[in-house]
Amino acid sequence: MPTFQPLEALLTDLLRAAVKTLAPDAPLDTLAVERSKPGRGSDFQCAAAMQLSKVLRKNPRQIAQDIVAAMDLQGLAEVDVAGPGFIGFTVSEAALGRTLVAQLASPTLGAEPGDGSTIVIDFSSPNVAKRMHIGHIRSTIIGDAIRRLGTWLGHRVVADNHIGDWGTQFGQLIYAWNHWRDDAAYAEQPVEELERLYVRFHRDAADDPELHDRSREELAKLQAGDPTNRALWQQFIDASRSEFDSIYARLGVDFDVTYGESHYNDMLQPLITELLASGVAVEDEGAAVVYFKDEEGEDAMTPFLIRKKDGAALYATTDIATVRYRMAEWSPSRIIYVTDMRQQLHFQQLFATVRILGVDDVQLDHFWFGMMSLPEGAMSTRKGNVIRLEELLDESEARARAVLDERLGDDPTWSEADRAELATILGLGAVKYADLSNNPQTNITFSFDKMLAFEGNTAPYLQYTSARTHSLARKAADAGLQADGSTFRADDPAERELALHLFAFGRAVTLAWEQGKPSILATFLFELAQRYHRWYAACPVLKGEDAELKVSRLNLNAAAQRVLSEGLGLLGIRVPERM
Repeated sequence: MPTFQPLEALLTDLLRAAVKTLAPDAPLDTLAVERSKPGRGSDFQCAAAMQLSKVLRKNPRQIAQDIVAAMDLQGLAEVDVAGPGFIGFTVSEAALGRTLVAQLASPTLGAEPGDGSTIVIDFSSPNVAKRMHIGHIRSTIIGDAIRRLGTWLGHRVVADNHIGDWGTQFGQLIYAWNHWRDDAAYAEQPVEELERLYVRFHRDAADDPELHDRSREELAKLQAGDPTNRALWQQFIDASRSEFDSIYARLGVDFDVTYGESHYNDMLQPLITELLASGVAVEDEGAAVVYFKDEEGEDAMTPFLIRKKDGAALYATTDIATVRYRMAEWSPSRIIYVTDMRQQLHFQQLFATVRILGVDDVQLDHFWFGMMSLPEGAMSTRKGNVIRLEELLDESEARARAVLDERLGDDPTWSEADRAELATILGLGAVKYADLSNNPQTNITFSFDKMLAFEGNTAPYLQYTSARTHSLARKAADAGLQADGSTFRADDPAERELALHLFAFGRAVTLAWEQGKPSILATFLFELAQRYHRWYAACPVLKGEDAELKVSRLNLNAAAQRVLSEGLGLLGIRVPERM
């Protein structure tokens, strides 16, 4: 089986070998070959000559010509020097063909597999007794895409849904339950009723602060193991988990474990005792705090509060215990947290604390994302101004169905079941891609129209492109033609451009994984779809008498089909075979 090697990597190796013969002491790590900018006239280019001009004290153009003379390209590409010393590479048709064959044969389509190590990803993490709303969509689908990327690259990924199932809100809920619950409403929509109680508690407590004292009494009973309050707490969790799971099933999101905050309760007080005894934390007016001092004894970062004055542990304490548990349970090489931007300081403090505790053999990453807000401002469950996630998904499928019915009309080849299934695929895909196609660190103002658009850089456009590759393959099969995985010709510039873009798939996947930015892959796929349609228009596949050229173009179609299908799948987006 041929081994896929990125062309820019091959050319970079040859470039560095040539430079080493000319200047043995020159820095090589910074020299690289990259895809040429549009209109450059070559496939790849490098600016090595300009980088080396100060080291070699020569004219960059002369350096470029010397490098070209020293390079042994072995038929890989033609080379030229342009402008002040840019080196351009135009890859040979034979090299393009070899690379395409290797990509088609690669299980990962050219993406370099990971080392198989264990990675823990913490994402979604909704709070019990609250319905999921559009504010939860970002962590859920970004985290799921990162999980899919890691798994596809061969890592053992543990997806942990660290739900909020402990804390002050449960005292408030129990008080509200005991005084204001509607049993009929709870029987019909349990989490909706719990959320109503939560909102009412905060509304009434604004006028009657003593309600907070009553809720703290209920919380103390819960924490002390009171059987009635414990039973209510478990009931709230079970109802919430059931609703969460229905949303996750609809989104196609899976978790390996769901260890909520309560999972770590018994670890917290011993942890606080240990941190104080070791000097990692200190007493400060009755609270326990971790300080981060620089060499001059000044605060390098805001102190980390791990125990309140009343003796209660906090999220910080739980998160320290969580890192320790994950290290003991799974020995991961990397732990990834996917949360919003507001928690950046928290994770900086957490990571610094566990390093002080000696947790050094794991990479800790916080992949934060920007906020999603409504046009009128921030969302708040307490205020009741949120758009439910289920409502968003229902709306997306309804809009997709309306578009489909308009375009398909009375076409008898599309049954009711087929239409309903395609509406689900397109609707959910539109919601996911609308988020994943943005740099996660940008803020988003929610808009149904923008999130559910079906034109431009959208999931339906990419799904349509994928469906077109399947349609072409079916028509070819009806004509007795199929891809052979080995033939390639570049008779048209659009073929070269499409092939070169396909070869960059592995790099897009790797960068998206390493940086925690699925948007990198989404951008690559959109650009692929654009190139595919240009190629489709410029290079007829089934017309003419040239059988070899037809098979060559079917190979390109097959590669585009696999890359689109796998790429969208890595974003959690399903791909229909016809539209």
